[in-house]
Amino acid sequence: MNPKRILVVGAGHVGLYAALRLSKKLSSREAEVMVVDPQPHMTYQPFLPEAAAGNISPRHSVVPLRRELRRCKMVAGTVTRIEHDRKVATVQPISGPAREITYDHVIVAPGSVSRTLPIPGLHEQGIGFKTIGEAIYLRNHVLDRLDVAAATPDPDVRRSALTFTFVGGGYAGIEALAEMEDMARDALRYYPELKQDEVRWVLVEATQRVLPEVDRDMGAYTVQQLMKRNMDIRLDTRLESCVDGVVKLSDGDSFRSDTIVWTAGVKPSPMLDSTDFPRDDRRRITCLPTLQVVDGDRVLEGAWSAGDCAAVPDLTKEPGNFCSPSAQHAVRQAARMADNITAVIRGREPVNYKHKHVGSVASLGLHKGVAQVYGIKMTGWPAWVMHRTYHMSRIPSFNRKVRVVVDWSLAFFLKREVVALGQLHDPREEFVEASQPVGAPRV
Repeated sequence: MNPKRILVVGAGHVGLYAALRLSKKLSSREAEVMVVDPQPHMTYQPFLPEAAAGNISPRHSVVPLRRELRRCKMVAGTVTRIEHDRKVATVQPISGPAREITYDHVIVAPGSVSRTLPIPGLHEQGIGFKTIGEAIYLRNHVLDRLDVAAATPDPDVRRSALTFTFVGGGYAGIEALAEMEDMARDALRYYPELKQDEVRWVLVEATQRVLPEVDRDMGAYTVQQLMKRNMDIRLDTRLESCVDGVVKLSDGDSFRSDTIVWTAGVKPSPMLDSTDFPRDDRRRITCLPTLQVVDGDRVLEGAWSAGDCAAVPDLTKEPGNFCSPSAQHAVRQAARMADNITAVIRGREPVNYKHKHVGSVASLGLHKGVAQVYGIKMTGWPAWVMHRTYHMSRIPSFNRKVRVVVDWSLAFFLKREVVALGQLHDPREEFVEASQPVGAPRV
């Protein structure tokens, strides 16, 4: 029997965990697992706020794919098209011509991208918070703004540099805001030119609450804690414009801000537009509880999906509900999907995915947090410990677990690193200037 080819599109939470499990369960005689992703690593997104704040090394929040998926075939590139009727995917390698790859089973898991709105100025001024590159950039940018404010004699420039605006009150926005404020507060000890009350942190949330994944009282507690740190929390308020860094809000307020971070939700990867898979009204791939792709009443043989880009029925709730786009579901869906693919290859029936959401944990900065797990609510230091313990247990590989714990342990004894490495974002600038021919105009 020829081995089946299982093509994994994307190496995020779903793709990595599914490929890892398949490579362990299936022998080389049964299947070949091929993973396509343009990045050489998987980013553990719950650690992005801590990486941005300097609590852990950015390298320790990512997992090298080739080291973890040694029994899989890796293709560094992007899937640009999938024709499931032919069971063919078109792959554009990071270098060289595109090529077609045939498959027997395909796992479509390209994940999600930031869900933006047509707000004037957002494209030019905003920065997201979904990738390790964005996290590193935000860290360097915030510290750079402190340098700008300390050096300038212009009060308007100073005020704009020290105003940091975050749009979106979900977990990503709240954790990013809280961790960056914590880092900036530590850094201000080395800026005698600046005072803490000069720094302004603004959260803009279109609904009347933050952290919709937990009960309202926990969201209210979070708002109270942020306000105690003199943060400006704007609920039931929308960002209407940010042209040239001038933030205009729906409540009529307007101010300049050099930093505008967009964390207002996600949407399925636009790569899905180049496939022939069925989609729902939110552009997610329609799936059965078995994680098989379904078109109406017809199951598409050999097509599977999960995670942020898939509409998977939530069997723990009333009909019509779908699993939330969280890492908690993605990891467990990946395991169930790998087991189901293994079962189908071996001639057995797939099993439904069913998991009751156990709750959520969030960090509000060093030694501060909020958690609601199995109905138990915790705040402050206990919630922060639970947040760290849970995510340390979930990040893939023993190597990364050890490195993260070492980072945290060192942080108890050593002061936080608060130096900006902004040259990382344009490393050739100095060389280009130095290597210009004599007499050539400077650019």
